[in-house]
Amino acid sequence: MAVTKISSSVHFVTRGSAVGGREASANGHWVPNTDVYATDSGLVIKVELSGMRSENLEITVEGNRLRISGSRPDGCRAPKCSFLVMEINYGPFESVLELPPGYDLGQAKAAYLNGFLRIDVPQATPPESKKTNVPIAVGI
Repeated sequence: MAVTKISSSVHFVTRGSAVGGREASANGHWVPNTDVYATDSGLVIKVELSGMRSENLEITVEGNRLRISGSRPDGCRAPKCSFLVMEINYGPFESVLELPPGYDLGQAKAAYLNGFLRIDVPQATPPESKKTNVPIAVGI
Protein backbone atom coordinates (compact mmCIF):
# COMPACT_ATOMS: atom_id res chain seq x y z
CA MET A 1 0.00 0.00 0.00
CA ALA A 2 1.42 3.36 -0.98
CA VAL A 3 0.33 6.74 0.28
CA THR A 4 1.72 9.68 -1.63
CA LYS A 5 2.20 12.95 0.20
CA ILE A 6 2.02 15.99 -2.00
CA SER A 7 3.64 19.17 -0.72
CA SER A 8 2.12 22.64 -0.77
CA SER A 9 3.81 23.29 -4.09
CA VAL A 10 2.12 20.18 -5.55
CA HIS A 11 5.29 18.16 -6.14
CA PHE A 12 4.94 14.47 -5.44
CA VAL A 13 6.83 13.70 -2.26
CA THR A 14 7.25 10.29 -0.69
CA ARG A 15 6.58 9.94 2.99
CA GLY A 16 10.28 9.45 3.74
CA SER A 17 11.39 12.72 2.11
CA ALA A 18 12.11 15.89 4.03
CA VAL A 19 9.15 18.23 3.66
CA GLY A 20 8.75 21.56 5.36
CA GLY A 21 11.50 23.44 7.12
CA ARG A 22 13.27 26.25 5.31
CA GLU A 23 12.04 25.29 1.84
CA ALA A 24 8.41 25.45 2.94
CA SER A 25 8.95 28.71 4.84
CA ALA A 26 10.50 30.31 1.78
CA ASN A 27 7.36 29.79 -0.29
CA GLY A 28 5.07 30.87 2.56
CA HIS A 29 3.63 27.47 3.43
CA TRP A 30 4.59 24.68 5.74
CA VAL A 31 3.54 21.04 5.93
CA PRO A 32 2.53 19.62 9.33
CA ASN A 33 3.92 16.35 10.68
CA THR A 34 1.60 13.54 9.64
CA ASP A 35 1.21 9.84 10.49
CA VAL A 36 -0.81 7.50 8.26
CA TYR A 37 -1.46 3.95 9.37
CA ALA A 38 -3.78 1.09 8.46
CA THR A 39 -6.17 -0.65 10.84
CA ASP A 40 -8.60 -3.53 10.33
CA SER A 41 -11.33 -1.05 9.40
CA GLY A 42 -9.41 1.44 7.24
CA LEU A 43 -6.78 4.18 7.38
CA VAL A 44 -6.06 6.62 10.17
CA ILE A 45 -4.46 9.96 9.33
CA LYS A 46 -3.09 11.85 12.33
CA VAL A 47 -1.83 15.42 11.85
CA GLU A 48 0.07 17.44 14.47
CA LEU A 49 -1.46 20.94 14.59
CA SER A 50 -0.84 22.38 18.05
CA GLY A 51 -1.99 25.94 18.59
CA MET A 52 -4.79 25.63 16.05
CA ARG A 53 -8.53 25.96 16.46
CA SER A 54 -10.74 23.50 14.61
CA GLU A 55 -12.66 26.34 12.92
CA ASN A 56 -9.38 27.42 11.26
CA LEU A 57 -8.92 24.04 9.57
CA GLU A 58 -10.30 22.97 6.20
CA ILE A 59 -10.48 19.40 4.92
CA THR A 60 -11.46 18.76 1.32
CA VAL A 61 -11.67 15.64 -0.83
CA GLU A 62 -10.84 15.61 -4.54
CA GLY A 63 -11.13 12.08 -5.93
CA ASN A 64 -8.60 10.02 -3.96
CA ARG A 65 -6.82 13.12 -2.60
CA LEU A 66 -7.34 14.49 0.89
CA ARG A 67 -6.34 18.15 1.35
CA ILE A 68 -5.84 19.58 4.85
CA SER A 69 -5.20 23.31 5.05
CA GLY A 70 -5.40 26.27 7.38
CA SER A 71 -3.27 28.91 9.05
CA ARG A 72 -1.59 28.77 12.44
CA PRO A 73 -1.41 32.21 14.09
CA ASP A 74 1.56 33.44 16.10
CA GLY A 75 -0.28 35.37 18.79
CA CYS A 76 2.43 35.41 21.47
CA ARG A 77 5.39 36.92 19.64
CA ALA A 78 6.65 40.31 20.76
CA PRO A 79 6.33 42.95 17.99
CA LYS A 80 10.08 43.50 17.63
CA CYS A 81 12.00 40.39 18.49
CA SER A 82 15.17 38.73 17.29
CA PHE A 83 15.02 34.93 17.13
CA LEU A 84 17.89 32.84 18.42
CA VAL A 85 16.09 29.59 17.47
CA MET A 86 12.91 29.28 15.39
CA GLU A 87 11.59 25.76 14.88
CA ILE A 88 7.83 26.31 15.09
CA ASN A 89 6.07 27.02 11.80
CA TYR A 90 3.36 29.69 11.66
CA GLY A 91 1.14 30.99 8.91
CA PRO A 92 -0.61 29.09 6.14
CA PHE A 93 -0.12 25.37 5.67
CA GLU A 94 -1.32 22.71 3.31
CA SER A 95 -0.94 18.96 3.27
CA VAL A 96 -2.27 16.79 0.45
CA LEU A 97 -2.38 13.01 0.70
CA GLU A 98 -3.16 10.78 -2.24
CA LEU A 99 -4.68 7.57 -0.93
CA PRO A 100 -4.40 4.19 -2.63
CA PRO A 101 -7.53 2.53 -4.04
CA GLY A 102 -9.75 0.65 -1.61
CA TYR A 103 -10.64 3.49 0.79
CA ASP A 104 -13.82 5.57 0.85
CA LEU A 105 -12.94 9.25 1.42
CA GLY A 106 -16.64 10.10 1.10
CA GLN A 107 -17.20 8.35 4.45
CA ALA A 108 -14.21 9.90 6.25
CA LYS A 109 -14.72 11.23 9.79
CA ALA A 110 -12.51 13.88 11.41
CA ALA A 111 -11.95 14.93 15.03
CA TYR A 112 -9.61 17.53 16.52
CA LEU A 113 -8.41 17.14 20.11
CA ASN A 114 -5.39 18.42 22.06
CA GLY A 115 -3.53 19.68 19.00
CA PHE A 116 -4.03 16.57 16.86
CA LEU A 117 -6.37 16.17 13.90
CA ARG A 118 -7.45 12.57 13.38
CA ILE A 119 -9.16 11.48 10.19
CA ASP A 120 -10.56 7.96 9.93
CA VAL A 121 -11.08 6.71 6.38
CA PRO A 122 -12.99 3.41 6.13
CA GLN A 123 -12.25 0.72 3.61
CA ALA A 124 -14.46 0.92 0.54
CA THR A 125 -17.16 -1.69 0.43
CA PRO A 126 -16.99 -3.67 -2.79
CA PRO A 127 -20.03 -3.14 -5.00
CA GLU A 128 -22.60 -5.90 -4.73
CA SER A 129 -22.81 -8.07 -7.79
CA LYS A 130 -26.44 -8.46 -8.74
CA LYS A 131 -27.77 -11.05 -11.10
CA THR A 132 -29.58 -9.40 -13.99
CA ASN A 133 -31.26 -10.87 -17.00
CA VAL A 134 -30.40 -9.24 -20.30
CA PRO A 135 -33.32 -9.24 -22.75
CA ILE A 136 -32.66 -10.71 -26.17
CA ALA A 137 -34.14 -8.86 -29.12
CA VAL A 138 -35.52 -10.80 -32.05
CA GLY A 139 -33.60 -10.15 -35.27
CA ILE A 140 -30.65 -7.90 -35.85
